[in-house]
Amino acid sequence: MSLSDKAAELAGLAGSSKAWPFQEAVKLARRFERAPPAKGYALFETGYGPSGLPHIGTFGEVARTAMVRHAFGIISDIPTKLFCFSDDMDGLRKVPDNLPNGEMLTAHLGIPLSRVPDPFGEYESLAAHNNARLKAFLDAFGFDYEFLSSSECYASGRFDETLLKILANYQRVIDVILPTLGSERRQTYSPFLPVSPSTGRVLQVPLSGMDAEAGTITFTDENGDVVTSLVTGGACKLQWKVDWAMRWDALDVDYEMSGKDLMESVKLSSQIRRILGGRPPEGFIYELFLDEKGEKISKSKGNGLAIDDWLRYASPESLSLFMYQNPRRAKRLFFDVIPKAVDEYGALLAAYPDQDLKVQLASPVYHIHSGVPPVAEAPVSFALLLNLVSAANSSDKALLWGFVSRYVPGVSAATHPGLDRELDYAITYFEDFVAPTRTYRLPDEREARALEALVEALKSLEESAGATAIQTVVYEIGKTHDFETLRDWFRALYEILLGQAQGPRMGSFIALFGRKETIALIEKVLAGEKVG
Repeated sequence: MSLSDKAAELAGLAGSSKAWPFQEAVKLARRFERAPPAKGYALFETGYGPSGLPHIGTFGEVARTAMVRHAFGIISDIPTKLFCFSDDMDGLRKVPDNLPNGEMLTAHLGIPLSRVPDPFGEYESLAAHNNARLKAFLDAFGFDYEFLSSSECYASGRFDETLLKILANYQRVIDVILPTLGSERRQTYSPFLPVSPSTGRVLQVPLSGMDAEAGTITFTDENGDVVTSLVTGGACKLQWKVDWAMRWDALDVDYEMSGKDLMESVKLSSQIRRILGGRPPEGFIYELFLDEKGEKISKSKGNGLAIDDWLRYASPESLSLFMYQNPRRAKRLFFDVIPKAVDEYGALLAAYPDQDLKVQLASPVYHIHSGVPPVAEAPVSFALLLNLVSAANSSDKALLWGFVSRYVPGVSAATHPGLDRELDYAITYFEDFVAPTRTYRLPDEREARALEALVEALKSLEESAGATAIQTVVYEIGKTHDFETLRDWFRALYEILLGQAQGPRMGSFIALFGRKETIALIEKVLAGEKVG
């Protein structure tokens, strides 16, 4: 099969794939069935408000959009670009809870974020600080994007043509917005937010006049002066829904996804985009992330995970998997979801090489790695590593590697650097989240009898017995010692030996930790001494 034939086969399978990035790519391809984009490329955009530290939801939108962009490149030969847009001309509306120097920030309420001093004292502005944080993470993940600043686009004149179009269509634009507002707000609403020449604040004030031919608006400034100002050159910005439509028009955006909370904004901005003479971008509505209490995560509240929070405890790939999975279903986004994501990623990566092309195209790891997943190299699950650290009660990597190397002969930090990195993550996660919550107990009489039997069974096993054989022994002992359910037996093992209510397959754990070490642990509790 020639290279072109393989490409055609790949495109054909991708076009019929049920993987959501390919389904989105097909939807975008239909946009260009009559003619390719006049600008010469399909434009993907993500938006971000730099009022607070970027959280994982911000990263997720970029990651998911990048997956659709790659999928589009498989089924279409139209070039693509991705703009990551920062709305840093928006006025600071309230002080985020997770930022320092609150008094200083309070004094700058209403000032464009690109002109609010950096509370960390590292950059020229709050927006510059948060923009730099986001770009550093995006760069670390290898995303191919162009970063655009709202302040720069307004000031440079890049938006001027569309701003004048909106002024010329002023009544039609506000007729879209006004029905969605309360009666009092309707009396003062204007899509144009002038920047006060006296205070520098972004003003939400009614207009007393406008001149479409001159490109000006008239309003009363905070100091009482009546001011006539251009709408171009950065002298004003637009209200959110109109601003979004303006951006779509000025940049000619073809694809942008957004959260469920912006469904109404998508509808209204799309109507305005049509008024301006264009077609709204194709889109994808994803569900929101929730914090540990089930509440929507927010930059201003600081109640979600920051990107570096996740990366302290797990690999970037596991974070990308979490973003890929079930984007139309609300998900809790807190620290306790991390171990599961790590192990699911490892299982998917290990299964990938033996799958046929159609199945591979539907695999999350295909989309996480833009079609070129690496070779799997984690023969021990993250959950098992966590329990190893717990049972060993040590963060000494050399000691822990001794257990791992015995469990998987020939494996070392040198041969498996990815596993070595996961051991670092496991130690950190254990110290921060598992160790503080451990509660060990002693066995009751029935549990003690079962543990005594387990010790004898482990002693009698052949040296070559592996995890499966050990698991069978543990299972049979639970069945013969009058536990109401086997779940009660395994829960007892976890609570007595690991100090937690849940745990790993005991066969795998004992094989990793060692039969002698496990026997010593059990004999300790049988002697009346808690493990921890």
